[in-house]
Amino acid sequence: MRGLRILLIVVVILGALFVVVDRVAVHFAENEAASKVKTDENLATTPDVSIKGFPFLTQVASGELDDVELGIKTYEAPTGNTTGGASTIRIDDLKADMKDVKFSSGYSSAIAATATGSASISYDQLLKAAKSQPTDVFTGVKAQLVSLSDGGDGKIKADMKVTVTGIGTTTYPVLSTVTVVGNTVKVHADNLPKLVVDLADSRIRSITDFQQTITELPGGVKLDSVQAAKGGVDIKVKGSNVNLAG
Repeated sequence: MRGLRILLIVVVILGALFVVVDRVAVHFAENEAASKVKTDENLATTPDVSIKGFPFLTQVASGELDDVELGIKTYEAPTGNTTGGASTIRIDDLKADMKDVKFSSGYSSAIAATATGSASISYDQLLKAAKSQPTDVFTGVKAQLVSLSDGGDGKIKADMKVTVTGIGTTTYPVLSTVTVVGNTVKVHADNLPKLVVDLADSRIRSITDFQQTITELPGGVKLDSVQAAKGGVDIKVKGSNVNLAG
């Protein structure tokens, strides 16, 4: 009995040591991965990397991690704009859950079989894609989008300022639908104010309707869907064969 008791104590101690070593190893790996993602993606701050699953060391031995979560507070996404507009747009709170992450023997690269996640674009950032200056829509009439906000029921409320020479300025709220087509976020007015439509529908639409292309997201994930929300536009992303690092 005494020998069995000693054996059990040894097993418990070894098990505890294994857990400690495993957790130290995963913490080190997370820090190394975060540092590499920061460098590869040219980020201003170090992202959060969380390696899920236990034990970590057996996953390393197999050359594949079951589940890795990546969090990037802010990301300047290229827009592909070369005509004087904003060359990047700020993406906030980008989170990606990557499954079946295989890494090279030298740990220089890691590729996830699939990835899903979320992010957001503030209304101030999205507004930069609209025309920035008042635009002539009719003789003596200028119009401009001045703000975007949550319109409820998944709609964006776009405030359009219309200035009529000799009369004054009026702001019209316009409810708009936001969608994703490929790598582009599109905003389309559902209806235009009757007064404005009487003046020049197509010209007004050139102001209310606009789009923002996002040519690149970390690891090669793609835009999947978009939804108007309180603080901005909520985005869903997804991808396959996503580069976590390398």
